[in-house]
Amino acid sequence: MRLIQNMGTIAEYPQAGSTLSGDSCGGSGRPRLIKIAVVGASGVGKTALVVRFLTKRFIGDYERNAGNLYSRQIEIDGELFAIQVQDTPGVQVHGHSLDCNEQLNKCIRWADAIVIVFSITDYKSYELLGRFHQHIRQLHPGNRVPVVVVANKADLLHIKEVEPQNGLQLAGMLGCTFYEVSVSENYKEVFNAFHNLCKDVCKQQTTSSTPEKRRSSLIPRPKSPNMQDLKRRFKQALSAKVRTVTSV
Repeated sequence: MRLIQNMGTIAEYPQAGSTLSGDSCGGSGRPRLIKIAVVGASGVGKTALVVRFLTKRFIGDYERNAGNLYSRQIEIDGELFAIQVQDTPGVQVHGHSLDCNEQLNKCIRWADAIVIVFSITDYKSYELLGRFHQHIRQLHPGNRVPVVVVANKADLLHIKEVEPQNGLQLAGMLGCTFYEVSVSENYKEVFNAFHNLCKDVCKQQTTSSTPEKRRSSLIPRPKSPNMQDLKRRFKQALSAKVRTVTSV
């Protein structure tokens, strides 16, 4: 895992849908770039989730989240991907709206996919799901960016405030895939969530690019102006020759 930068300079990186090589998934050349933003309330385990996915390690305590961008090449189903994961600071609610600054909005616009994280031990973080989803769709009109909901701290059943079925039901209403994970105890659950999300991004980008390729293949190749000019001159010369022969 490599720390690239903090979210203050995220705008310098390519926008959603861009690639390192321009190839489609499974193509030759350099690995496909997939950009993922992880959002959620404070204290839900966003940084732990990101580090667990990228390093397989669990670290319980972190300094205040500064919004770091991490990068690592990972092989998924036999294909090599360059994964960039943007960790973001926790978001608070002011009135009936999220307190999302412009840097966070840049991260969301930049991303090819979004992970919304809440904790089963924090009901308020669960209540933010709908607002997060609405805000993401406003920044990504057209419903084209995959969004998944991750319920973290599944191992802390003795202090849970959110039932698993509640998270599953709300994610279904929002049209999102739902994962319940324990970052501290189960790496496989975390990997599966990101793995499937990367596959969704790859599939969507490939599908969205196919119609354009199909349309371009149907457009006839324009004739060279020089060749057209030569044909015109040849016809004129031939007509003149015919007229000369006829007059003789």
